[in-house]
Amino acid sequence: MLGVFRKARVVFAPEGAEWRKRIALVALIAVAVATVWVTNTWLTERFTETTRNRAQVRLALYSGNVVSELQRASVVPLLLSRDPTLINALNTSDFSQSSQQLISYVDEIGAASLMLLDGSGRVVAATDRNRIGTNLRNAPFFVEAQRSNDTVFITSRTEAGAYSFTYSRSIVINRKKAGVIVVGVDLGKFEQNWAGIADAIIVTDSEGQIILSTEPRWRGRTVEEALAVRSPPSAIQRALQATADWGALPPDAYLMGEAVMRNSARINHHGWRIISFTSYVSIRDKVNSVLALEIMGFAILLAGTFYMMSRRAQLRSIGFQQETRELRELNARLQREIAERERAEKNLEVAEQTLAQSSKLAALGEMSAAVSHELNQPLAAMKTYLAGARLLLQRKRSDEALSSFQRIDDLIERMGAITRQLKSYARKGGDAFEPLDMRSCVSGALSMMEPQLKRRRVTITRSLPREKVCVMADRVRLEQVIINLLRNALDATRESPAPQVDLILSAGETATLTVRDNGHGIEDLENLFEPFYTTKEPGDGVGLGLAISSGIVNDLGGRLTARNGRDGGAVFEVQLPILSQDVEAAE
Repeated sequence: MLGVFRKARVVFAPEGAEWRKRIALVALIAVAVATVWVTNTWLTERFTETTRNRAQVRLALYSGNVVSELQRASVVPLLLSRDPTLINALNTSDFSQSSQQLISYVDEIGAASLMLLDGSGRVVAATDRNRIGTNLRNAPFFVEAQRSNDTVFITSRTEAGAYSFTYSRSIVINRKKAGVIVVGVDLGKFEQNWAGIADAIIVTDSEGQIILSTEPRWRGRTVEEALAVRSPPSAIQRALQATADWGALPPDAYLMGEAVMRNSARINHHGWRIISFTSYVSIRDKVNSVLALEIMGFAILLAGTFYMMSRRAQLRSIGFQQETRELRELNARLQREIAERERAEKNLEVAEQTLAQSSKLAALGEMSAAVSHELNQPLAAMKTYLAGARLLLQRKRSDEALSSFQRIDDLIERMGAITRQLKSYARKGGDAFEPLDMRSCVSGALSMMEPQLKRRRVTITRSLPREKVCVMADRVRLEQVIINLLRNALDATRESPAPQVDLILSAGETATLTVRDNGHGIEDLENLFEPFYTTKEPGDGVGLGLAISSGIVNDLGGRLTARNGRDGGAVFEVQLPILSQDVEAAE
């Protein structure tokens, strides 16, 4: 035996060396991939942080420029509202020199435009002479200036889609507002300056609407609307896009389908914010240049490795004369395995027989327990009726005693039906099915449970429809299901201060009987319908009632479900296929 293993070791020695080479090659490739991945991640984070810092510096500069322009223009309305020349023109209604004066002021203060409006909102002087005579009494800057005693700032959208920014202030003469001076702020020049850089710049107001943007079509929209992601038009472009973004950090946003970096800063003016979107292209180019060098180096190393392996592969000649010995050893090993499998199959067959015998014993035990459980209720009722009949006979009320004996006879008949129907727990059948009105089954079950209900102070509420609720079922088995559910409800409400059980019968696509109680609820819903599962004390039950009920409902083509109610307690629902009137007439 040692000689056989020694020879086998000689045969498979080259195979082990081959596997070692392959493992070394895989390890080399793994190291290359890991190195490229780590380098890509580190460089991407570094270049991204650098680009983000530069973008934030630019945002601070742009924000300062906007605030400076707004602050410079904000003091102009106050100065012009006190200008004696303009005040005199409003008093005398002589505006022949006012427009020329405003034009001279524009050159000095660098405002976009100046307008002088009289008390009625008519433009009496303006740097744009085409607007002289226009009535702007409904313009926001005129209305707000008339309402306020201070300088007001107004942002309004023009017909062309752009936004205009104005400061306005009322001119007070003898404590009366005689006119309004309007100063236009030229923020559009910043849009033109920003258009010359690679970043996309937007400025939003306090409501989040874009008022300045390097993209004119974004004005008036929210940031989310402007940045709506649009898929690339072709599969080739999608592949190129995925390849370009494979190593980038998670993007802040997508601009026209391209991942971009988002930076924002606060403008100290009416809740404005300035936001920039920087493309990752420059970052990707820098990272790719370094990764290209690394990949090239690893490619050269792998090429040398493959060359060495090809040279060694030429020297791997195995002696074919040892193949016969290897095959004989393999055949012997296979024969041993076949013998072991045969022994295992025999052991398995014995185990299966033992398991089958155990299953038979378990089934016998379940059947015995089921018989005991199902006959318990009729026996208890018979005992009650016998005691009542004895008292009635002692009091010489024989007619009423005969009624009790008739009920005992019905119970005996029912016990016989139960013993016959218990066979369905092992063998399904449907010969005893007939059209039934579920309302009568509910009434019969309540009549069966009458002795138990009298011993307990339980509030029983019934909600039954006026019309028939017909199903195809076996009356004895269906009543047994309802009795089991009622008995469980009584047991569950044993510790309740005001026990209550509700029976609700409804008809829709299916006939549904709901049994609801206000007890302690169900703790384990998963194992509730398993045989011998019970939460009762020993001697109070064996845990077969719900298992038998579930099997009966399944045989009837329905479903038995359970859940906990919202206000506590348990809710059981029996759903059975409803029997239409045509089918009922045919039956």
